[in-house]
Amino acid sequence: MIPRLAAIALLLGSAACAPSESPPAPPGARLVERVHTTMGSELRLTAWTEDEAAAVAAFDEVFREFERLDALMSVWREGSDVVHINAAAGVRPVAVSPETIEVLRVARQVSEWTDGKFDVTFGALSGLWKFDAQNQDDRIPDPAAVRARLPLIDYRDLEVDEQAGTAFLRREGMSAHLGGIGKGYAADRASDILRRRGIRDFLIQSGGDLYAGGRRGDRPWRVGIRDPRGPADQSFAALDLTDATFSTSGDYERFFMHGGRRYHHIIDPDLGEPTRGPRSVTIVADRAVLADALSTGVFLLGARAGMALIEKLPDIEGVIVSERNEVLVSSGLQDRLIRLALPTDAR
Repeated sequence: MIPRLAAIALLLGSAACAPSESPPAPPGARLVERVHTTMGSELRLTAWTEDEAAAVAAFDEVFREFERLDALMSVWREGSDVVHINAAAGVRPVAVSPETIEVLRVARQVSEWTDGKFDVTFGALSGLWKFDAQNQDDRIPDPAAVRARLPLIDYRDLEVDEQAGTAFLRREGMSAHLGGIGKGYAADRASDILRRRGIRDFLIQSGGDLYAGGRRGDRPWRVGIRDPRGPADQSFAALDLTDATFSTSGDYERFFMHGGRRYHHIIDPDLGEPTRGPRSVTIVADRAVLADALSTGVFLLGARAGMALIEKLPDIEGVIVSERNEVLVSSGLQDRLIRLALPTDAR
């Protein structure tokens, strides 16, 4: 379950999503946009506003908040909460921030919903799979090495004491990784900051996670769902969003082909290898932290079981492109999904 990269498709020429064509605007209203690299990907902020200075000041606060949360939750930042949790695995609980406690609480809930397919203790597999290596033969790890680490993956062995403010991995060698949920939590925090500063109409895009606040002029924001086998700027469908979040996981951002099989970065924690499931999963929700985690969890459940879960959960909708290139759409999106083309049918 290695963290995914950007999975939202291009629409109308922006980086990973795009608003609809410009509507008639109030006098002086226009798009203001800033970009910052954080949490391992590009964070793009866009506002539809008459006050550019206020938007830029709010954006700067959002950038600082992403950096602060990254310092708490990254496995790569020395002194982070997650680094401390992993270092004390099997030894003792460690005190962590309220933000980390909240993310771990949501992660536990999504783990239970997905029967453990979403599992932040997948960090035990880190370093085994290599999706950026040049030599393909070195990218597939020794099956024995994978099997040896599988017993160290179990979300139920990550104890969170909300009252004490501590987290504890019960067994030595276990490792937590919040790459599949941290950006969503940060996007929710960013939306709170922008609204508090009076910015009501905005887009927050970080990797595969997007939050659409308010509207672009007289209409909702329009975002595209990328064609999993098409060019990076090609969408097969679009959605109009207002005060909602949109998150996509796909098998096409980090992958390699070997022996006719696509090996991608979304790892099944039960098998220790890339799942042979859907091509992409898009989740629409009112909280980015849930959409972020569920897009990965549903991907790992598979198209049919994943859609069944989406239909059971309140205020959650989804679009799945299956391994057979079928498009499954949840009941709440049947009349809202804008179908642009059939997804490209390729391996």
